Amino acid sequence: MKSLTSPVDLELPLWAQVTERRRAHIERVATLLDRWADLMRVPAEERRDWLDAARWHDALRDAPREELRRLAGNAPYEPEMLHGPASATRLEQDGEGRTNVLDAIRYHTVGSPDWNRTGRALYMADFLEPGRSFSRQDRAFLATQVPHDFDGVFRQVVRMRLVYALNEGHTLFPETVQLWNTIR
Repeated sequence: MKSLTSPVDLELPLWAQVTERRRAHIERVATLLDRWADLMRVPAEERRDWLDAARWHDALRDAPREELRRLAGNAPYEPEMLHGPASATRLEQDGEGRTNVLDAIRYHTVGSPDWNRTGRALYMADFLEPGRSFSRQDRAFLATQVPHDFDGVFRQVVRMRLVYALNEGHTLFPETVQLWNTIR
């Protein structure tokens, strides 16, 4: 089993635009997903989906806004949320056809009621990865619980993200509300 500090193979697309700090975040997300997959004995194909989603979810996080807007099309999100839809579009242009991986990436900032475990796992790992500075103890505890109570932790992460969005006056997107309504 890999530790949370050992990086997994992190091959980004040639078109990726990430800083070293963002690359470190992507590595932590991938490493966390890899650890969960080990502990949960996730089948090889699903593990590959999880790790590909992790590798690619922020591949355009540091791209210029104009490029993100062009690739994201009519995605109704704030500029800092366009990297998911933009990355999914770019992957489709490269021939990626796994809908579960593309949707995990496309909606990783807002959530989706249509996700399978790949989208849910990415959503949790992106939030729970140990490099983030807020609620470290709570998030670390939740990260240890994912292999034992995947659905329960997912519900808690969605709730935490909703509470944060409401407290900060952020927009609640229809996908987020629909996701909450399917799991509460």
